[in-house]
Order: sequence, then structure tokens, then C-alpha cells
Amino acid sequence: MIIKSKYKIVFIITTLLIILSVSISVINYVVSLNNAQSQLKNQSLPLSLDNIYTDIQKSIIQPYLVSSLMANDTFVQDWLINEEKNSDKIVRYLEAIKNKYNMFNTFLVSDKTKMYYTQNGFIEKIDKTNKNNKWYFDFKNIEEKHEINLDFNEHLSNNLIMFINYKIFDHNYHFLGATGVALKISYIDDLLKSFRFKHKFIVTFFNENGKIVLSERNINKHKNIGEYEVLKNYKELILSKKPNTIEYERDGHKYILNTKYISELNLYLTVEANLDDFTQDVQKVFYFNLFGSISITFIISLFIFFLIKNYSKKLEYLSTYDSLTKIHNRRTFEEKLSAQILLQKRRENDIGLVFLDIDNFKNINDKLGHQKGDVVLKRIATILNENIRQTDLIARWGGEEFIIALIDSSLEDSKIICEKLRKSIEEDLELTNLCSYNVTASFGLTMVNSTDTKENLLLRVDNAMYKSKNEGKNRITVVS
Repeated sequence: MIIKSKYKIVFIITTLLIILSVSISVINYVVSLNNAQSQLKNQSLPLSLDNIYTDIQKSIIQPYLVSSLMANDTFVQDWLINEEKNSDKIVRYLEAIKNKYNMFNTFLVSDKTKMYYTQNGFIEKIDKTNKNNKWYFDFKNIEEKHEINLDFNEHLSNNLIMFINYKIFDHNYHFLGATGVALKISYIDDLLKSFRFKHKFIVTFFNENGKIVLSERNINKHKNIGEYEVLKNYKELILSKKPNTIEYERDGHKYILNTKYISELNLYLTVEANLDDFTQDVQKVFYFNLFGSISITFIISLFIFFLIKNYSKKLEYLSTYDSLTKIHNRRTFEEKLSAQILLQKRRENDIGLVFLDIDNFKNINDKLGHQKGDVVLKRIATILNENIRQTDLIARWGGEEFIIALIDSSLEDSKIICEKLRKSIEEDLELTNLCSYNVTASFGLTMVNSTDTKENLLLRVDNAMYKSKNEGKNRITVVS
């Protein structure tokens, strides 16, 4: 198939863009494949650790402040010392705190009576022999004033709950009890799931004994590090307060594990990634980029195609028509006239050639301005078009000159048409209103002879028009 010359550039650009797109995609794929492990190790996993850590921090800052507020509230201290028999007061207080700060639960334990209160009232009397109350006595014996404890509480929910415990002291620094808030942390499971689905990371929390405290449900079947076939060999690194990166193989797959100690929870966070998953991602990205780049290439090519097509149409129009009057220009007229002269010699039909020039057009431009002069030219072009046949040829010759070829028109018919055109211009109200006087034109008319060439024909009709100019304008001169 022969491609049109004006569209060859589209084919060349498309080919070059496709070659460029495929080359870049392949190079990017190779580079990405080689850098996948380094990027995962040095960027993705550390960033994921920081993101999880940040989310956890956000969830405990306000509860910490609320717990501190409760522990240092003089009302709570005075109630424990003087009014503990009036349990309604502390229950209303706990309820108010819960509702104000939108907590899952608020609680208080009196060390004197060992009574456990929540916003719902008295819960139980804690006892050392009750393993569910061990948290209180462990907390009482530590040096810190506060702690975070992840635990289950049958009185509150079957879900894992984050308890933020704060010690209460009197003015003499005597221990009065513990208070704090409880938060549901089921959202953490959703967070861990989102990291697995979006980024293919497995996130796990271990305590200092290597026990799994928090992990995504139904994913991790292990209970402690010792149950991992490979990770048990890295227990010291995982349970180190310094961040570590561990690389290992399991079941023929390569893994990278990043660790981080979370001091607020006293837990060790691990983020595990399977390198094969990220190799698959690189491949998907490669095919996506390849498809995308080729698609964009074709879109650009189509855009260039239509751009060139429209630009070609504009160029063809500009090369064929006069931009001001919207009728044919001189070059097009000469081509069509030459064709008609050749046909005339074969068919022996009559062709009248009319050449006209607007009288005193320079005065119109000088007095009324070039913009009105352009309006005059456009109006005259319209008048000429409306008073000739569709088979006739018309063009703007240049400046204020127009030329018409009357096809299959005898000398007498051509004279009649010329007179009609002359009168239409002279009597046109739009031109009169525009210029404040009657606009006229001088005409030259000649008939095409069998011996005529385009050149001598144009010279003859031009002389006829100038004769009309010299003899007073606004008239028709016929020469043979």
C-alpha cells in the first residue's frame, strides 16, 4: 500500500515512538527487577514499619492524655480517700469521660477496697487468686506510672482490647489505685490486612518472650517465634530493641524481614515480604507500562494524524481560496482557466472572461480605513457569487480586482451578465450605507478564441478593464 507523502511523517513518528516505548519499557523492567530487592529492603519495608508505628502512635496519644487526666484529677483522688461508699459519683464521672472523649471503656480500681468500676457501674472485686486480675497486681508492682496492656476482658468484649493504665497517688505519693481507658483495636487487624492486600506485607507483633501478641487473623497459625521453622534462628535479632533487616529462604522462596521495637507497647513489630511477590509486581508494571506506552503512542499518532489532516485541509484551503473573500484565489483560477481553455478547444463552446476593478478603492481605504475596505471587498465577492452560475469560475485576482470566467456563455449573454454585475454593485444599499456613496467597478470583457493561450487572454481582458478605467470608470469595455 502506497502511503500518501503527507502522512509518511505520521508513520515514521509512530514507528520511532513504538521503538522508543518498547526500549524504555524493557530497560526499565531490567533495572526495576535488579533494584526490586534493594528498594524493598531499604525503602518499602522501613516505610511500612514507620507507617504502622505512626498509626499506633495516633491511636494511643489521646487515650494516654485522658488516662493521665483521670489519674491526676483531684475529684478522683478525693473520692478514693473520702467518698468511695458513694459509687454513683465515680460511675457518672467515668461515663462522662467515656462520652466526652469517645472511648470504648473507662475504668477505675480502688487499691483500698479492690473494687473494679466502669462507666456501667461496679464490675467485680479483684483478687490475687484470680488470673484475670493479675494485670492489676503486676501493674501495681512496676516502677512506671503507666502502661499499655493488650488483653481480653470477658466483662467488656471478646475482642482484643488495648488498656492504658495509670496509677493514682495521693498528695503524699501513697498508691490509691489504677484508672484508665480501654480501646478496641480491631481496626489494627484491618490495617494489617490492608498492608497484605495492597503491599503484600505480613505484619506481626511479638512480646519480649517471643509470643505473638497481634497478627492478622486467619493468616498466622503460629503462637510464638519458636514455632517458625526459620525465624526461630533469628529470635535474638527479632527481639532486639535495635531495628534489623533479616534475609532468609523458606520453601524455595526468598524473604526479607524488618523489625522495630515499639517502646510504648513494649512489643516488637515485624514486616515480612516475599521477594517473588515483588518480582511479579515488577512484571505487571512492565506489561502495564508497555501497554500504556504503546497506547499513548497510538493516541499521539492519531493526534498527529488528525493534526496533519486538519493542517493539510487548511493549507489546501489557503492555497485554493482567498482568505478574505472566501472565493478562489488567482492561482486556482489560472489552473481552472487553463483546463477550460483546453476543453473549449475540444468542445468549441463559448467562454467569456470578465475582469473588474473597484473604482477609487484607494480612497475607501484612506478615508474609511482598511477594515471597511475589507468589508467592501467581501460584499462585492458576495454580489458576484450571487449573480453568476455555479458552473462559472470566479476569483479574487489581487487587491480590489476580481476575475470571472463565464462558461458556455455567448458574447451577448456575457454582456448582459456584466451589466447585471455592474448595476448590482452600483445599486447595492449595503455598499452605499457603508461608504456613504455608490460604489462602482470598471469591467473588461473578452471571449476565448481557439488560438488563445492563457497568457494572451489575460493580457487582453486586463487591457479591456484598464480602457474602462481610462474612459471614465463604471463601465464595460469589450475587446476581441
